Amino acid sequence: MKLEQLRHDKLKAWVEEVAAMCTPKDIYVCDGSTKEYNDCMKKLIDDGLAKVLTKRKNSFSFRSDPSDVARVEDRTYISYPNKEDAGPTNNWMEPNELKEIMKGLYKGSMKNRTMYVIPFSMGPVGSHIAKVGIEITDSPYVVCNMHIMTRVGSKVLDVLGTDGEYIPCLHSVGAPLADGEIDTKWPCAPIEKKYISHFPNENLIWSYGSGYGGNALLGKKCLALRIASAIARREGWMAEHMLILRLTNPEGKRFHIAAAFPSACGKTNLAMLQPTIEGWKCECVGDDIAWMKIGKDGRLYAINPEAGFFGVAPGTSYDSNPMAMESIKENSIFTNCLETDDGDVWWEGKDEAPSHGIDWKGNDWTPGNGENGAHPNARFTAPASQCPVICPDWENPDGVPIDILIFGGRRASTVPLVHEAYDWDHGVFMGSIAASETTAANIGSVGNLRRDPFAMLPFCGYNMGDYFHHWLEMGDKIGDKAPRIFYVNWFRKSPDGKWLWPGFGENARVLKWMCERTEGKVNALDTAIGKIPIEKDLDLKGLDIADNDLKELLKVDTQSWNNEISSIEEHFAKFSHLPDRLKKQLNNLKDRLKK
Repeated sequence: MKLEQLRHDKLKAWVEEVAAMCTPKDIYVCDGSTKEYNDCMKKLIDDGLAKVLTKRKNSFSFRSDPSDVARVEDRTYISYPNKEDAGPTNNWMEPNELKEIMKGLYKGSMKNRTMYVIPFSMGPVGSHIAKVGIEITDSPYVVCNMHIMTRVGSKVLDVLGTDGEYIPCLHSVGAPLADGEIDTKWPCAPIEKKYISHFPNENLIWSYGSGYGGNALLGKKCLALRIASAIARREGWMAEHMLILRLTNPEGKRFHIAAAFPSACGKTNLAMLQPTIEGWKCECVGDDIAWMKIGKDGRLYAINPEAGFFGVAPGTSYDSNPMAMESIKENSIFTNCLETDDGDVWWEGKDEAPSHGIDWKGNDWTPGNGENGAHPNARFTAPASQCPVICPDWENPDGVPIDILIFGGRRASTVPLVHEAYDWDHGVFMGSIAASETTAANIGSVGNLRRDPFAMLPFCGYNMGDYFHHWLEMGDKIGDKAPRIFYVNWFRKSPDGKWLWPGFGENARVLKWMCERTEGKVNALDTAIGKIPIEKDLDLKGLDIADNDLKELLKVDTQSWNNEISSIEEHFAKFSHLPDRLKKQLNNLKDRLKK
């Protein structure tokens, strides 16, 4: 579509303003067609940036620049006029100052490139929970990924009409081309010139210098969490870093679960769970983000605002997540994986290593050469519709009603397999102190405890103390129709370092107990930290777990939790806007630990 065909005058004026600043050679308005995707991919192949994977239908491999391989949290800004509104967990810069810096970088940044205008919907097109974004980018790689990750095209412009609201998202790789020059390698700017900037008061996103992942696919973390969380607070709903799944019991009763986990805690595995208990079925609604609004019946309803999976490849296998492996068999994009000699991709943890390949840096690779074949943050982009266990209601514009909310983390000790909150405020307290021990995939020393409240630490678009307030206020609105809240730890170890819980599909046994709690079918034991299962009520049929191991899994050690208190107090001390109701919850925990 040509620019002059746009019917939305405000949008047309914004595109013209950006074009005057970035000076592209031409402007293309995306229609979301297959031809458009194929044309963009052909350009990337012709320029040598993409490789056709002959072993996977309509699938392609990319290698990024080694400086452009992941989100860059220290280059990510939440910009309010008042620093206090960004809070202590976000990088802040005054909006006018930040814009002046970025305008200087944007000036001429798209020289000799096509400027793509991508109309996209986060959520089913036309849903009352969905939002429309417009991403302007000079990257055909971004266009192709946005085709998979969001709903792109003319239908979105139809919903927008002549004066509808949209979230402007401006992106440039920051690599203007000289006359006659073409990209011979991944285009991006040096790290010190990368900016991923959010202006929540204006619902505005500006990104410069990176072509990778959430830095460039601005519908993902930028819009769906950082900007959406701020919008959600203003409008009275919730934008959360949560998977959504449907669990159906043998009698056909459905339960909908939303769960938040920090990285390396099995989030995608749980989203595509294959239950090991007879008669139970799991279906995936979403693997990463949940937007939740209160429905007409007073319950909380969730949609997955995304249309695809942007998953970490290393560690994904038919053993760990067979449904993810099935989802990426075709029509997928792979970034920073090892390319095999037979036209496929490989990554650490997938299966047996090939005898030779070209690694993510473009070098010859053989097993045991001391280098990773794939980058630890190598990614696949695949349509959610290809997941064999995708829920039939995953695109229901009204969402699915949430029965259960789960928080979790990776802890070798202290935190039991599962415990239930006493009430909503206690559940918010549990989410606010969520923590995980760092792994090799995280920055920092292995084994350090990192608190990641609600798994939103890098993604909350405003002061996190106010975010805690918003959770409490949502609970007040929902009242007795609020979902039950639980906390899980699949990673508990015995004193001698042995995993106590098998995880993966066996996690359905814990979810079954949660479902039975919501139905009032089973009781629970009150402890200082919450309600834990009575051993006989956990369905362990067919599992070989020693009695002592089960006791260790469910153990609530008072001394360990007393030791935890100082860490929680130190964590809470960071938040100038910490709600009194959370301070009260901490005091309640201290009192229960004395009993």
